[in-house]
Amino acid sequence: METKIKNPKTRQEHDSIGTKEVPAEAYYGVQTLRAAENFYITGMNMHPELINSVAQIKKAAAITNFEVGRLDKKRTDAIVRACDEIISGRLHDQFIVDPIQGGAGTSLNMNANEVIANRAIEILGGRKGDYSIVNPNDHVNYGQSTNDVFPSCGRITALKLLYQAKEQLERLYRALMEKAEEFDDVIKMGRTQLQDAVPIRLGQEFRAYATAIRRDITRFEHAKEEMSSLNLGGTAIGTGLNADVQYLQKVVKNIALVSGLDLVQSYDLIDATQNLDGYTSVSGAVKTCAVNLSKMSNDLRLISSGPRAGLGEINLPAKQNGSSIMPGKVNPVIPEVVNQVAFNIIGNDMTIAMATEAGQLELNAFEPIIFYNLFQSIETLTFAVHTLVDNCITGITANREHCRDMVENSVGIITAICPHVGYEKAAVIAKEAILTGASVRSLIIRDGLLGEEELNVILNPYSMTEPGISGEQLLDNV
Repeated sequence: METKIKNPKTRQEHDSIGTKEVPAEAYYGVQTLRAAENFYITGMNMHPELINSVAQIKKAAAITNFEVGRLDKKRTDAIVRACDEIISGRLHDQFIVDPIQGGAGTSLNMNANEVIANRAIEILGGRKGDYSIVNPNDHVNYGQSTNDVFPSCGRITALKLLYQAKEQLERLYRALMEKAEEFDDVIKMGRTQLQDAVPIRLGQEFRAYATAIRRDITRFEHAKEEMSSLNLGGTAIGTGLNADVQYLQKVVKNIALVSGLDLVQSYDLIDATQNLDGYTSVSGAVKTCAVNLSKMSNDLRLISSGPRAGLGEINLPAKQNGSSIMPGKVNPVIPEVVNQVAFNIIGNDMTIAMATEAGQLELNAFEPIIFYNLFQSIETLTFAVHTLVDNCITGITANREHCRDMVENSVGIITAICPHVGYEKAAVIAKEAILTGASVRSLIIRDGLLGEEELNVILNPYSMTEPGISGEQLLDNV
């Protein structure tokens, strides 16, 4: 690249395509500008963590190239300082390429190379665009290719976001377990296929939600392991062409030190460059978690429905007005937004699967759309869980008496009585209760099948909701 100063507001740069005017004060260069013009797709900026991650990789690469004698100290120090500034949040506005881009990520890689080179030039007292001082390709990108830099910064970014998501899932797990303890003595009607089944304790329902989230946390641990293996050092196709052998051996250790993350080099760099099934696996874990969250949100909306004409077993915190026409209406807005986040994540997962499958031979060109959707999935799930904990779960209360009344008036309790009166008599009682509206308890006493004291023991909340505690055992002790 060469620089000619004609217009004080611009500088001329050229690449293999030709010459182009670049804003004089811009830290990006000609290749970045071409990409910004070619790929105006989402209108959004690159994810800030992806920018930080690519700067961390460039910093580690410069340090490694200096250690193996491929980069002089003056340029190394300037590049490292430029990277540190980006990692601290500066110059992010100079990353102007769209998150969705052709070229397998070359546009982001060159955007980083040019910004870092021009800032390093400035640090060394030069003028932006004078690439004889620090060159984007020959110095910042030395020993690298887009094909090992872009996948590696994507994995590092996903790893950072997974840490944040896991923290929120841990908070949700604890909040659900606290509610499980609080509601442990609340007896209510269990339902299968939305019909009365047998009694359950509200605390048991919340403990079941917590158990599902614990499995999700375990899946996220495995997902973090998937993202901790980098193909950095493999350059174009995983063979390490143009990378110093010592660089290849040291660069991932240095990026681990720079990022503070537990990172390793992929065992097979060729495989790691062409096959992206790790992203599909991680997306699957995020999708599974989203499905669990959505199912839980469905339940919360159902059992809080009403408050007068629905199930009304719990109360969700009132967060905002629910209608512009119906005074006093409050909607379950937090579970609703969690549902919507889940729907979007499920769609993203399909896109990620298709993009992973679309790779050909030694490279998959579709990592940009994978990153765009994966980062969105992890991040929106993180935010959704945060609001679910703070604005919903911790403020849920139980309508204890209402829950018990529905159990007492339900035909479902006949299942607990069945072993004591026989299936046929129990079926007759259940049918009459449904037809007449009379309670099962009153019909049992009326027909003299069981006494009041026996019924109280059989219908004890724990005898109906805990395996190993049968009504017969309790009756033996009366």
